[in-house]
Amino acid sequence: MRVDGNIGGGVDGSSGGSLEEVHGQVDLAVRCGLDAVWSTEVSRDPFLPLVLAAARDRDLQVGTAVTVAFARSPMTTAMAAHDLQSFSQGRLLLGLGSQVAAHITRRFSMPWSAPAARMREYVCALRAIWQSWQDGTPLSFRGDFYEHSLMPPLFRPDPHPFGAPPVLLAAVGPRMTEVAGEVADGLLVHAFSTPRHLREVTLPQVQEGLQAAGRRREDFTVCWPGLVATGADERSLAAAVLAVRHQVAFYGATPAYRGVLDLHGWGELHEELHRLSREGDWTTMTELVDDEILAAFAVVGEPDAVGAEVRHRVGHLVDRYTLFTPYPLAADVRAQVVQALRDPEPAGAAE
Repeated sequence: MRVDGNIGGGVDGSSGGSLEEVHGQVDLAVRCGLDAVWSTEVSRDPFLPLVLAAARDRDLQVGTAVTVAFARSPMTTAMAAHDLQSFSQGRLLLGLGSQVAAHITRRFSMPWSAPAARMREYVCALRAIWQSWQDGTPLSFRGDFYEHSLMPPLFRPDPHPFGAPPVLLAAVGPRMTEVAGEVADGLLVHAFSTPRHLREVTLPQVQEGLQAAGRRREDFTVCWPGLVATGADERSLAAAVLAVRHQVAFYGATPAYRGVLDLHGWGELHEELHRLSREGDWTTMTELVDDEILAAFAVVGEPDAVGAEVRHRVGHLVDRYTLFTPYPLAADVRAQVVQALRDPEPAGAAE
């Protein structure tokens, strides 16, 4: 299981929003022994931090988690990814996500329809564009949502020896998850998940997509940003637990994520969290995430214990694990957790 981190104002909430901080974040990732760093599209373009990261270290993989696909045409995404794959010498992981209709239509002013079908076609268009650039074949892609049939020599990027980057799809619903299995190289599981939901719902949906396309699970990468609450002392651990409760409450109030709560018999909690979110009562929302719910969504404990617990919970289910800590975590503590994640599970541990 590879272990990753976030940079450039990523989802961990502690890395800040300044591009000037990326070099320091990459240095920390290297000291901690991480395999990759991810950049997310929240308040900035997701590709820019990765250019800095790829230049700072020549071994780390760099990934977008995620690039909002429908905010861009496939050609725009293909160009940025092609350049970054070449610049990083083949270390790019291109994570794509659909976002939701309101953001696509009202924030990005782009069309929205049939997101799963559109995403399948989007990935196929990317591959057609990259293939045209790599082997010089005429570009001729025509689908229901996108058409790419013009590529004069002046506008054709030079091929490079690293090939197309792996494409990973962020998915929550069953149809998008199946599409990931059909056409993508991997899945970016949403952080608001549990080992049970991953095992009983998500992975079977992936398998359906893989089977439909005649593909194997061994050729597909499952990535999960897992919530962890830890700290160097009791005070910092308590602050971490509070921050993670708040994060779970935030996700739990979102209608699209209710299915995870329903699986555990907590559907009524979503109704209450959603109501309170409309009122802006985040304090009460956080208090509703009791210890049982917290333990289902997050690993909680001292630094030397949480790594082994993560491996026990999901080491046999996922291929890449991103440490998701929505609070500031000291560098030495982060390194301790990463080392524990890498250590083999003790002999005789419970299955």
